[in-house]
Amino acid sequence: MRFELGAILRAVRVRAGLSQEELAARLNYNQSDISKFETGAKEPTASTLIKWLKVTNAHEVLVAYLCGLDGIAIMQNILGMFGAA
Repeated sequence: MRFELGAILRAVRVRAGLSQEELAARLNYNQSDISKFETGAKEPTASTLIKWLKVTNAHEVLVAYLCGLDGIAIMQNILGMFGAA
């Protein structure tokens, strides 16, 4: 589950056009923490997850994740939206 969430977090960051450094600055973390969240080496707190999705304008991802959509369906949605942009 951790890796799945990390991949989703990375995808929404990329979709938002933010580097790890830019996102880290907005979340008051350092770049290495962002990398650890994205690889699953570290789990974000609930408040960090919510901030991440707000900063990346990915509210629909949080709703999908909390409603139990599997990671593949969420990733397909993110990638579909990214490809349409």
